[in-house]
Amino acid sequence: MNTNTLLTQLTAQVQQGIATVTTEFLPLDSAALNFKPHATSWSILECLEHLNRYSRFYLPYLEKAVAAAPTLANPAPVRYSWLGKKSLDLVNPANGKKHKTLKHMNPHNSLLNRAVITEFLQHQNTLLPLLGKAATADVNQKTIPVEFFKLLKMRTAEAFEFVVTHQNRHLAQAQRVQAQVQQPISLVV
Repeated sequence: MNTNTLLTQLTAQVQQGIATVTTEFLPLDSAALNFKPHATSWSILECLEHLNRYSRFYLPYLEKAVAAAPTLANPAPVRYSWLGKKSLDLVNPANGKKHKTLKHMNPHNSLLNRAVITEFLQHQNTLLPLLGKAATADVNQKTIPVEFFKLLKMRTAEAFEFVVTHQNRHLAQAQRVQAQVQQPISLVV
């Protein structure tokens, strides 16, 4: 796959994520947004806050990388490093295995409100133009530090794909929580 194809696919996924948040989560009341199916699980707002924390880290690096990247006349094939492949596999929504989150990225039991949704949408409005600018940039350079160990670097394309795939994973998690909120409670008399 070439870089333009990847960036186009990621752009469509970000737009779908915005639509999901806007149509499914934004209309919910505070109780529904903070509902947890189990004491150890995350609410919809905790899922979004987790993504906000990752966006706060990765988006500034992605902005710098795209601004500093050499311009390419033609799209290049996407190249993946071992680290990139491993990171993408870890956050793939199809990978149902639960993973422990770093403590500072874990929003569990945080006091959250609707501002989390506003911030999430702001991050998406930063990410979309970045994906567009990246279409003419060399995104195969290793420029983006990995959040948990900054000496390791991902290629810019891998980092874009990681951010969007990670968002897809947790938006799906939030949708599963929402489905449980909307289930009627039946009382046995």
